[in-house]
Amino acid sequence: MKIYQGFKQYLVEKKLWEVFIYLFFGGLATVVNIVTFLLAYQAFHLSWPISNTISWICSVLFAFVTNKLWVFQSKTEGIGALVWEFSKFLVARIISYGMDMACMYLFIDMFHTGNLIAKIITQVVVVIANYFFSKVFIFKKIEGIEEEKSDSSPR
Repeated sequence: MKIYQGFKQYLVEKKLWEVFIYLFFGGLATVVNIVTFLLAYQAFHLSWPISNTISWICSVLFAFVTNKLWVFQSKTEGIGALVWEFSKFLVARIISYGMDMACMYLFIDMFHTGNLIAKIITQVVVVIANYFFSKVFIFKKIEGIEEEKSDSSPR
């Protein structure tokens, strides 16, 4: 446990902890995405677009929970704020889903690469785009919410 705490403290000091933890959970979301894609495509013999859509749904649900709770540690007050945050997350993920589908089409149908190779390459692009969307547009840091509250309080 001391090794973990020391590692975490080092990354926090270098302002790299959030990136590290995002890449960790983003890697897990990528595993969810690839495994469900392969399962749908190979085991159930679905087309690559349908398999890709199923894998996208599974990874989006996984990513929202992990990003909210552990990566960005976002706090929302009430169901309305949670729905708003999830809506923004979903819009950003729909944009990256479009990127995902375009890249898959490009690699599979135009360049004739294998489905797994196309999926892996595409996921690198998607993970980078999703980090940007999540960091900039979706999740608020705990400190940001607390600062907003203290700034709006009467003096």
